[in-house]
Amino acid sequence: MEFFERFAVPHPSPAIYASMVAIGLTVIGILFGLTYFKKWGYLWREWLTTVDHKRIGIMYLISALIMLFRGGVDALMMRAQTAVPDNTLLDAQHYNEVFSTHGVIMIIFMAMPFIYALMNFVVPLQIGARDVAFPRLNALSFWLFFMGAMLLNISFVIGGSPDSGWTAYFPLSGNEFSESVGTNYYAFALQISGIGTLISGINFITTILKMRAPGMKLMKMPMFAWSALTANVIVVFAFPVLTVALIMMTMDRLFGTFFFATTNGGMDMLWANLFWIWGHPEVYILILPAFGVYSEIISTFARRNLYGYKSMVASMVLISFFSFLVWTHHFFTMGQGALTNSIFSITTMAIAVPTGIKIFNWLFTLWKGKIVFTVPMLYAIGFIPIFTIGGVTGVMLAMSAADYQYHNTMFLVAHFHYTIIPGVVFAMIAGLTYWWPKMFGFMLNERIGKWAFWFIAVSFNLTFFPMFLTGLDGQARRMYTYSESTGFGPLNMLSFVGALGMAIGFGLIVYNIYYSVRYASRDIGPDPWDARSLEWATHSPVPVYNFAITPKAESIEAFWDFKKKGHDLFPGEYKKIHMPNNTGAPFIMSCLFFVWGFSFVFGIWIVAILATLGIFACLAYRSFSKDHGYYISVKEIEETENKLRGANL
Repeated sequence: MEFFERFAVPHPSPAIYASMVAIGLTVIGILFGLTYFKKWGYLWREWLTTVDHKRIGIMYLISALIMLFRGGVDALMMRAQTAVPDNTLLDAQHYNEVFSTHGVIMIIFMAMPFIYALMNFVVPLQIGARDVAFPRLNALSFWLFFMGAMLLNISFVIGGSPDSGWTAYFPLSGNEFSESVGTNYYAFALQISGIGTLISGINFITTILKMRAPGMKLMKMPMFAWSALTANVIVVFAFPVLTVALIMMTMDRLFGTFFFATTNGGMDMLWANLFWIWGHPEVYILILPAFGVYSEIISTFARRNLYGYKSMVASMVLISFFSFLVWTHHFFTMGQGALTNSIFSITTMAIAVPTGIKIFNWLFTLWKGKIVFTVPMLYAIGFIPIFTIGGVTGVMLAMSAADYQYHNTMFLVAHFHYTIIPGVVFAMIAGLTYWWPKMFGFMLNERIGKWAFWFIAVSFNLTFFPMFLTGLDGQARRMYTYSESTGFGPLNMLSFVGALGMAIGFGLIVYNIYYSVRYASRDIGPDPWDARSLEWATHSPVPVYNFAITPKAESIEAFWDFKKKGHDLFPGEYKKIHMPNNTGAPFIMSCLFFVWGFSFVFGIWIVAILATLGIFACLAYRSFSKDHGYYISVKEIEETENKLRGANL
């Protein structure tokens, strides 16, 4: 009985019990399907053990889409709860858990994997590489992220969810106010996935700096590759701070230290500083790759080269630098003094300057362009005015004196979503649609895609613009209910209607994928968009070796110049290609990390020690293994190229 009491949810509800049943039935269904269709061997050979950057990118993509809908359900529950005054759909505890997990899932387990999905698939192709620099580490990065996500997602059915917000401020996250294991889940899920992200950062920096095609100097790279480079530099500098902060959180919660306590020499504000030293650069880890996506899409569908290439690169470098100098604006109201507030107010406003440069460059690219209104282009154009509203309200929040009114109100929630949803979610949907034919060899349906865009764009504004008004009128965020006398009811109902509209839009995206899988033409060729960068110079879908002959990039838009000016993009002849072998070690090691994290969450020390030994055994195995990969012969390359060329005629 004690065993079941340890893992019981402290605040069960019918929704939790329904989730338990749904999870159980889903797992049984997956296991039955794999067994019935005899796909266990295929799953292990082709996916669980793959080191191919393209397949890893697709696995990131699938995970991100699942997490998008998981976090979206939380969002709908919040909007439903606040749609009417004095609502009892959720109680206070359940609402705390919902908004806490919503933030963590959307930032860490939806937006981050979506970004790394596109990075994994696109960046090596854009720079003319065979793979990333460290393919095994790339696989380990994905599986560590995945196990971190799964660890957090079992919390609401085993032991209880985090309930102190996605920022996990102390003393709310201490044992005194968070007695359940929910915050332990938070610490170890973020720790495991964060290690994977840090590994990815090192991997992509090395790949971009060391594996570019001949002739592709840094100032000839596509803008998405530049955005990936700057974002991963931020990752390498920011994520170690999160790692240290989470270790200190773990020590406080499990071993009785006082790093973040309000007694015995502890300092709860130390957590706020460490969290936001990581947390605000994290925002730009999300935004910069999105800027790269928009740059690729706008130049492609405006039928013009990107305006102001050098200033675009410079602005991204400046944004990455300033991102580490603004963290204190998250607690202007917490008493650090007028001088400190003034300094960080100035740096916060300053970071808007390079962002504004990028917006003007996109507008100048569109000016006199022959614009084609495809689905990706609609998201790119829709992003500009919506994100501008988010940026302007950000400058309002940057004024430390005015922030005393805005802080901890729904105004701040509206601002954040006006930057992150157009700046990340729109970009990821646009990038998904844009590179989908390169990933899978067919295009998503344009008509359904446009319906989805309009539902999402209109409903987004309907959802979040009323929050500016209720926030200015005093509605506090994180409050699970309010009285009718406040007058917040009608605008909150409007937000709920908008949230339902967004749900319809995302449902249309799912339907579009289903419809296109069944009915879309597979006869689209390697370059259906008439694009400009190197990834479109190879076949769709892409062969395992990416390029039969390593491309030679003599200009910023080598593929465009190859098509329009006759540049020789593939000089030379076929040669045998070296590729890495698949391996199950990253998957096995990540499973041990999952067991390790789960054991620490509940203080099962014997299992934690055994899992730790297993992790070190995997490291030792890799250190002494002699796996030199394999070669693809010239004959195999010729056969593959002839087959793919014939399929794309």
